[in-house]
Amino acid sequence: MKILMVNKFLYPRGGSESYMLSLGAHLTKLGHQVEYFGMYDEKNTVGNSAGKYTQNMDFHSTGLARFLYPFKIIYSLEAKRKIIEVIDKFQPDIIHMNNINFQLTPSIIYGAKKRKIPVVQTVHDYQMICPNHLLYNFDQNHPCEKCVNGSHIHCIKNKCIHGSLVKSILGVIEAKFYALLGTYKKVDLFICPSHFLENKLLSAKSFYQGKTHTIHNFINKKQFTPSENQGDPYIVFVGRLSKEKGVEALKKAAMLLPEYTFMVAGSGPDEDILKNVANIKLVGFLTGEKLTHLMGNAKVILLPSVCYENCPLSILEAHAMGVPVVTMNSGGMAELVQDGINGTLVPMPTPEAIAEKLKETLENEEYYNRLKENCKKEKDRILSVETYCDRLIEKYQDFVVR
Repeated sequence: MKILMVNKFLYPRGGSESYMLSLGAHLTKLGHQVEYFGMYDEKNTVGNSAGKYTQNMDFHSTGLARFLYPFKIIYSLEAKRKIIEVIDKFQPDIIHMNNINFQLTPSIIYGAKKRKIPVVQTVHDYQMICPNHLLYNFDQNHPCEKCVNGSHIHCIKNKCIHGSLVKSILGVIEAKFYALLGTYKKVDLFICPSHFLENKLLSAKSFYQGKTHTIHNFINKKQFTPSENQGDPYIVFVGRLSKEKGVEALKKAAMLLPEYTFMVAGSGPDEDILKNVANIKLVGFLTGEKLTHLMGNAKVILLPSVCYENCPLSILEAHAMGVPVVTMNSGGMAELVQDGINGTLVPMPTPEAIAEKLKETLENEEYYNRLKENCKKEKDRILSVETYCDRLIEKYQDFVVR
């Protein structure tokens, strides 16, 4: 099978890129032909035989080209033209889209359909139903679904995209433009990393009916193994240090539990919130063995996100290492953690509720040991890239003409 992977960035940068590159590598290993289409960058690690990529758009640049970006991020004629050139050269059986907005734009869907190629899209966030992609109000620091079935004017009023009126207006224009065109109706299948996200799509628009399928994220299970070599007990937070991830509640919960050490791995715009708290240790952005060692030797992993997480890898990784998770009873978090079985769910993202559930988990030895044993059993149920690709190929074959 010939598979064209599409993503705006073609090098390891974030979650969607890691996902796409891992899939592509394993599909190639299985004997499939895989090529890639996205934005040109000297850091690109994959490409296509036609040598065609869109122009690199740096939204932080100061050159004259930036004045054309508001037009290009809505509908890119360049991306549509170049993906057709890649299709004509590669002749793919299927196109698998990932993150495409702004740098590529959904214009590429029209390019694919002009050549009658089936299109599958992995939905990495809530972009198709929320202009800021998160179902979250940054100003009020709580989840928000006003744009899902209502007016997008709320996005403009609240400056939901990076606190910018201009960016919020552009985000709304994009959403309205493709809704009027019915562009996403042309996608053959939407792969959702959580049932929560799938249900949000289904409740938003009727055309998603029969076009969605949930497959939870995968991890490299060999990388994450249980560890019994614990020193001083500590609680770990791993993630972006920003308000929607619950850093304010994390700080106050730590202050309510001075007897416990909180190890924080990550970086982000709100890192300063966590500074100068005696029992919070900021260890920076970690990867590889340093991160797995920190997580594997933790008493619990804390995920206090205020926003609706989709399918957090940190929960899957913690379970694979036999480490219980304390997280919110919302979004994809509650889908992965069964309260009192393989972790503890917090009813509200408040410091008091988080502190109470942490104490309940850590100080009831019988309860904690039960969680830990059940977590170890979770490893067999977590998907590897091999199992994930098997399921994905089954879905591909529903659309590939033989």
